[in-house]
Amino acid sequence: MPGSPPARRTLSISHQASVDAVAVFALLVVTWTATRVVLAALAWPELDAHPFPLLAVFGRGLAIDALLAASVSSAVLAVRALVHGGARRPRGSHAARALRLAIFASAAVFVAIAEVLFWDEFSVRFNFIAVDYLVYTTEVIGNIRESYPLVPLLAAVAAAGAVGALLLARSFPLRLQPAWPWRTRLLVSSSAIVVAVFAGRAAIALDDGTGSTASLHADVPAQELARNGPASFVAAYRDNELSFRRFYATIDDARALRLAGPWPRPQPAPSIERVATRAARERPRHVVVIQVESLSADYLGVFGNPNGLTPNLDRLAREGVSFTELYATGTRTVRGLEALSAGLPPLPGQSLVRRPDSAGMQTLGSVLREHGFEATFLYGGYGYFDNMNEFFGANGYRVRDRSDIPRERVGFANIWGIADEYLFDDALGQMDRAASHGRRQLLHLMTTSNHRPYSYPQGRIDIPSKTGRSGAVKYTDWAIGRFIEAARSRPWFDQTLFVIVADHCGSVAGKTRIPPQRYRIPAILYWPGHLAPRGISALSSQIDLPPTIAALLGIDDGGRFFGQDRFVAHPLERAFLGNYQEIGVLTPGRRGERDLVVLSPHRRVEQYRIAGDGSQRLVAVDPSKADQAIAQYQLADTIVQAAHHRPGEGVAFVAETAARSAIGPARPAARAPHGGSLP
Repeated sequence: MPGSPPARRTLSISHQASVDAVAVFALLVVTWTATRVVLAALAWPELDAHPFPLLAVFGRGLAIDALLAASVSSAVLAVRALVHGGARRPRGSHAARALRLAIFASAAVFVAIAEVLFWDEFSVRFNFIAVDYLVYTTEVIGNIRESYPLVPLLAAVAAAGAVGALLLARSFPLRLQPAWPWRTRLLVSSSAIVVAVFAGRAAIALDDGTGSTASLHADVPAQELARNGPASFVAAYRDNELSFRRFYATIDDARALRLAGPWPRPQPAPSIERVATRAARERPRHVVVIQVESLSADYLGVFGNPNGLTPNLDRLAREGVSFTELYATGTRTVRGLEALSAGLPPLPGQSLVRRPDSAGMQTLGSVLREHGFEATFLYGGYGYFDNMNEFFGANGYRVRDRSDIPRERVGFANIWGIADEYLFDDALGQMDRAASHGRRQLLHLMTTSNHRPYSYPQGRIDIPSKTGRSGAVKYTDWAIGRFIEAARSRPWFDQTLFVIVADHCGSVAGKTRIPPQRYRIPAILYWPGHLAPRGISALSSQIDLPPTIAALLGIDDGGRFFGQDRFVAHPLERAFLGNYQEIGVLTPGRRGERDLVVLSPHRRVEQYRIAGDGSQRLVAVDPSKADQAIAQYQLADTIVQAAHHRPGEGVAFVAETAARSAIGPARPAARAPHGGSLP
């Protein structure tokens, strides 16, 4: 009406919500782009530095960032517009807003720093490892606290949050506006929820596609840079369990048994006499398996390292049986534990060690217990981590971890466990106890010192503690040498086979998802006076060690293990490699090269040619090699599923089934074309 006063304009919370949503969007996009720049600088030696590929990386990354930022900011808008309604609160609104923006900015910076630290350790964006770390917060937080200057980092986060809040408040100032009516608030909130859901799903789907080996180009650092850390985390959480038969290429089960089954071995050797054990008149009475944390073959002098980090391991390799081409099945400790106990290839998803339904699996411990052995798993940390205690306790082993070792016997420990020398001291006690009671012993040790923060007792070696992995490697080598010399004075030493092997390599970074050179680990069989020194250069897998150990003990596994005794004449040459989603089989190729068949979700099958220098290129898929690779993993999946339904039988049950089956010619299997996927 003419002459009536104008509508009162006040600062409304609903209007604050719209402005804050825009501010959050800008904050996230800027932070994630800056994170990508920092990670690009860290990955620069491995990157294709040509401008157009890098522009493609940053362009796709920006699209993912924008979609996920739109999802988060829409969620903020939906909640604040609906919950706070149209209430007016001019007093204190600016202070409350500044606090909210500071919290958002601090959280964004915190995640960015976490991404940088994660990349420094694993050379990838957040993946299933980050998901697992949420479960074990004590160890993870302790590792960060002992490895990095935590207080300065948190102070930097708080300072960055305050600065970010100030910049956002100035860039997106509030203005006096009328409050939104309830119908407007409801419409805005519901629309924002729809945008949040669809933008979030689109971001995760695009991020997943970026991680595919077919996207952008083959360089893994570039693929990872194009991804978004939080989106990758959500995808990893969603895909924490992967069904082989649902997501991977398969062939007819009968054909898989015929191609991969050890009943009989495909193309059996003319003689399968176990060369080493036939020559030995006595069998070992005890076995000590030393599984070393993160020990790449490249750290050892016998593999060409010039820095003198492993004088004791080098000597043991020269005096024992040394595998020069043996490969780990995965990139985490649980994969090594799985391979050295259950002896199975790395199926996609979680390791068997971490799966809650893995009781009653056939393991080296359960097989040896049938032959009068006591099997013990000894870990220097707390065995609840990664479900170690539950897995080994339910599968034939007596479990002993940090909680069972008296504190007065431990002179040094970090967040991951007691220093290796004290673990080996306890191992000596376990072996003494078993020998005094006349019991045969399988002792499986898992070390911890060669892990960030790389701390150990001072004065043991000439490299100070907490100065990097080189010192940790040298300390672990010193501790192993000390243990062997102490064992040499025991009456049981001459009756003991020592097996020294890594769980995985120290680094898995490479230009491809599965760089084989990052999976090669040392493995040594040491039984002086009984096993003649020799090198085994045949391409071998971590899973071959359980049947090899059984054979040296005079136990004929009868095909119960998936792996193969490496002392048979003309052993099969292949190695199984995996990284949680991608799984592969490495086999000899032409002219000294090697072939790597990689199976991925969406039934994707690819093949790479590996040159002598470790470089690899994508080639056309060889149907026979693809079928062999599929058959091996399909058979392993069948074994695991059988073990779930018939505990303790696993391989034996599948073997029995194969023996009873009339396996005739199989129908041709559907196969993905080169670089393609099966329907």
